[in-house]
Amino acid sequence: MLLKMENKLRIIGGEWRSRQLKFSPELGLRPTPARIRETLFNWLRHDILGRDCLDLYAGSGALGFEAASRGAKSVTQVEQNSIACQHLAANAMVLKANQIKCCQTEVIHFLDGNIQAVDVVFLDPPFSKNLAIQTCQCLEDKGWLKANAKIYLEVEAELELTQMPPTWKCLQHKIAGKVGYYLFTRET
Repeated sequence: MLLKMENKLRIIGGEWRSRQLKFSPELGLRPTPARIRETLFNWLRHDILGRDCLDLYAGSGALGFEAASRGAKSVTQVEQNSIACQHLAANAMVLKANQIKCCQTEVIHFLDGNIQAVDVVFLDPPFSKNLAIQTCQCLEDKGWLKANAKIYLEVEAELELTQMPPTWKCLQHKIAGKVGYYLFTRET
């Protein structure tokens, strides 16, 4: 009998610091590495506590769970894959994370639904699928962002972000290997 191996990630800060979460390795997920998460949450240190967050293309849930661990009021994780959603729900139950809700649906379909404007968005779409710019524009056009919302975007390092919404200003940007990661704010 073959046992399925499960991948794990460790929460790096907040209430659940050092807790491990499991996710399915078969899905080809690439959770945001701990070093990048640490940098991101240093950038957001004053923007998470008591805020409403949206984790699009949630995958392993690394960013959403990290935000909840650091005091986010609510985190909505949106993920299309049913197995990944099962892992997200199981991890939320293990942590007793009542502020986390997982929605199993395609991200653009979700953004076409009932709008609940948020303070922080984590956007980490699958690479090489041309989803980043489309999703950013959809967030802006459909009214998902509160005034001065922060938007974290993780994309292929070589991707040129020339068509970002004009109301977004890049606050931070770094490259780590093949990953480019950005923090934007929505200026009103």
